[in-house]
Amino acid sequence: MNRFWEKIVKPILIKTEAKKIIEIGSGLGNNTRNLLGYCQAMDAQLTAIDPKPLFDVKTWTDLYPEHLTVYQQPSMQILPQLEDYDVVLIDGDHNWYTVYNELNLIEKNALKNQKLPLIFLHDTDWPFARRDLYFYPESIPEEYRQPYAQKGIVQGKSELVDEGGLHSSYFNALYENGEKNGVLTAIEDFLKQTSLPNILFKAYSNRGLCTIVPSDNKTLVKSIKYIFDSSGM
Repeated sequence: MNRFWEKIVKPILIKTEAKKIIEIGSGLGNNTRNLLGYCQAMDAQLTAIDPKPLFDVKTWTDLYPEHLTVYQQPSMQILPQLEDYDVVLIDGDHNWYTVYNELNLIEKNALKNQKLPLIFLHDTDWPFARRDLYFYPESIPEEYRQPYAQKGIVQGKSELVDEGGLHSSYFNALYENGEKNGVLTAIEDFLKQTSLPNILFKAYSNRGLCTIVPSDNKTLVKSIKYIFDSSGM
């Protein structure tokens, strides 16, 4: 997500004057730091959700006491507790079950409050568009968990490889494609069933970015289309 900050995410946040932001999946905090810079400038608040963030949470919350709240629990435990937000950035557990259910929880809140937030989703192109990744396989119900192994991924090859490849330390689905497999598949399945008016924008570089935008806001849609078209991504 960090690689889309300057050309897509930041301009959209500024355009919408977002005040309440949720980040799912903070990792090292690279994009979290970007978001906090925005929050300081715009007097906004960031809620970061990550079971095991790779930065010192106390240090960061002490540095940004008015702008940062961190939850170190899974997103599906925390999202039902959060109600009022303008933007959600999803870059956490890259599998169908997690992403599909995160989107459904966001939809549930949107229907309750009659307000669909902007939603950014990373890793919507290869390698995880059509292949599940599990940071914690045991957290995914068995009926939604693809057969997986701790092996690498090679572009153009559906099967995992025994030696080398990308993300060989992760738990990856044995094969790509098929039902309920991958981040983009989760997005497409969600959009097929949602009753909320929306439009989907895509960027294809840096493993892909999708943005779900309320389609009833024509001015916003036009602005975001221009940002995506002019980003070169």
